[in-house]
Amino acid sequence: MNGFLETVRGAGILVGDGAWGTALMARGLESGTCPESVNLEAPEILGDIASLYLDAGAQIITTNTFGASSLKLAHYGLEDRAGDINRSAVEAVRSAIGDGAYISGSVGPTGRMLKPYGDADPDEISESYLGQIGALIEAGADVICVETMMDLSEAQLAIRTARSLSTEIPVIATMTFNATPRGFFTIMGNSIEQAVAGLEDAGADLVGTNCGNGIEKMVEIAREFDRTTNLPIVVQSNAGLPETRAETVVYPETPEFMAVHAGQLTDIGVAVIGGCCGTGPDHIRAFRDVVDDHPG
Repeated sequence: MNGFLETVRGAGILVGDGAWGTALMARGLESGTCPESVNLEAPEILGDIASLYLDAGAQIITTNTFGASSLKLAHYGLEDRAGDINRSAVEAVRSAIGDGAYISGSVGPTGRMLKPYGDADPDEISESYLGQIGALIEAGADVICVETMMDLSEAQLAIRTARSLSTEIPVIATMTFNATPRGFFTIMGNSIEQAVAGLEDAGADLVGTNCGNGIEKMVEIAREFDRTTNLPIVVQSNAGLPETRAETVVYPETPEFMAVHAGQLTDIGVAVIGGCCGTGPDHIRAFRDVVDDHPG
């Protein structure tokens, strides 16, 4: 495949995949179980999910490594397996999809709060990301995606760690925002404008948002990003906010509903449109149809 950044700049809009946690739970992952343990115990499940998203039209497939930093894995006593967990995730996806899509190495928050709000030292956070991102790059990830970040300082540490390992690998950075009377902010108080400036300064190649909102709010956030940055924008929306129905958690936004608003994202000029919590292959197929119908 062509280089990722060249494809982003020259191929119009790319379609990402959907939720991995939702897919794993549908396949029996129990609440409280480490999602990344599947990478070691049943990597064939990862291949199955990746293949479904590829068949739905995704051009970017995510690795099941959102919580695979050593600090996050320590909650499950798996910190010493971080390298194996990250490598296995990339290998499972590559085995399933070959060169049919780009592999995006997912890097989420460590679960620790940086000083002075928490007890984590920046060097400790960076060291944890060093092992994770190093393993993802070594295993052949095409892109590093620093995602679902709520603290700009932690996002910057992850991006700079990736840059210390490779000046060439593309880095996506997406943050999660809440709607407030004053606009959109992360729970740590970072505005979209502050986030964009900080992510760009750290070395991100693409910036945007994922999780925490249904697609209508994501359209509003995308417009703010478009006013604030010249970098390519990434939007990965939840299928709405979770609701409990008959003791089952569901995400209410249908593929058809999300597709209507995905059309607005294409009009804004978003470079990558994918899904987050609650989205599955049907949502991605709907996004694919919208993007294919988008003029230019």
